[in-house]
Amino acid sequence: MSQRKDIIIIGGGAAGFFAAINIAEQNPELSVAILERGKSGLQKVKISGGGRCNVTHAEFIPSELVQNYPRGEKELLGPFHTFMTGDTIAWFEERGVELKIEDDGRMFPVSNSSQTIVDCFLHEAKKHKVNVLYNHVVKSIQPEESSFTLETSQGNFICNKLLIATGSSPKVWRLLEQIGHHVISPVPSLFTFDIKDERIKDIPGVVAKDVTVKVLGTDLISEGPLLITHVGMSAPAILKLSAFGALTLAKLNYNFNIEVNFIKQDSALCLEALKDLKIQLAKKQVTGTSQFDLPKRLWKKLVLASQIDENTRWADLNKVQLNQLATQLTAANFKVTGKSTFKEEFVTAGGVDLKDINFKTFESKIIPNLYFAGEVINVDAVTGGFNFQNAWTGAYIVSQSIGKS
Repeated sequence: MSQRKDIIIIGGGAAGFFAAINIAEQNPELSVAILERGKSGLQKVKISGGGRCNVTHAEFIPSELVQNYPRGEKELLGPFHTFMTGDTIAWFEERGVELKIEDDGRMFPVSNSSQTIVDCFLHEAKKHKVNVLYNHVVKSIQPEESSFTLETSQGNFICNKLLIATGSSPKVWRLLEQIGHHVISPVPSLFTFDIKDERIKDIPGVVAKDVTVKVLGTDLISEGPLLITHVGMSAPAILKLSAFGALTLAKLNYNFNIEVNFIKQDSALCLEALKDLKIQLAKKQVTGTSQFDLPKRLWKKLVLASQIDENTRWADLNKVQLNQLATQLTAANFKVTGKSTFKEEFVTAGGVDLKDINFKTFESKIIPNLYFAGEVINVDAVTGGFNFQNAWTGAYIVSQSIGKS
């Protein structure tokens, strides 16, 4: 015997819960159920932002906000005019969750705990009688004339409207392909670069505050802070490249060269500055007098890489050494040999083709009454709360679309 619901949502993550709560709140007469394959939901919410949940980003202009989405920039402009950062902040505050803005624009609950967001969702779902069913693996989706039949590991369900909010799920993508949807093959998006190089060995945790990084042989370039890690390089300068270059870097099999300008000056200007320093600091050791606002440990590594001895004084630098140091500072070449997941945040580029979706409603153009929200579609963002904002916006618009129909 099949269970019948008005609305079924596949996926008990951020987008799934947000949509379910908003649908049930706006339309109390509708029966709403979430089918979650795991034994609990909201797992990504729980671990995001190092367990603090980076809810959104303090960017309040839609045309600026969309620039953080390598895939989805054009499509999300309209939706962000309907529901974006300010609406997200208001939604949580109305339910007793206050958010704060950090210096880099990321927004977190004032409690500094993702459990606050999880508890809010579970409380709201219960309050609005959303039926949350765990350990329900969806095995098939069958569109009928005016309904959907779902076969799950715990029995069958029938619903009038169906929302897919499963995030990056190859199994669900296969089910969607079987019913006529186009899926862009997924590749990793947010990741750090694996680099073995003497210049960054033994100095994990060192941050160069503002660098330019180019992927050689491509037009990929980014700016921002760069963090040296145990395995290579991370932080926004690298993560932006990994997101905007996701498809290119996958084709290169994560083997490529980058050029780092640690001081964001051209080589000629840098050389002139070094010649001045040679006079001003004549008697001091080069390795011991960090310049250009670079961390001392990184400065020393770059000096040694320029064939300058640890005890060499500025006055003793020859022309070749000055040129080599200018190159290390403005055009240091590093070999990338692989990638590592950024913290626990596994984000993919890929998913349901954006051409298949009406972004006024987030409804399928192929199958009526089928909706999408979150990372199941081919939208992804740089780090900083943007992936969650895509989830909230899509889920909210789905709730409005379903409410009106």
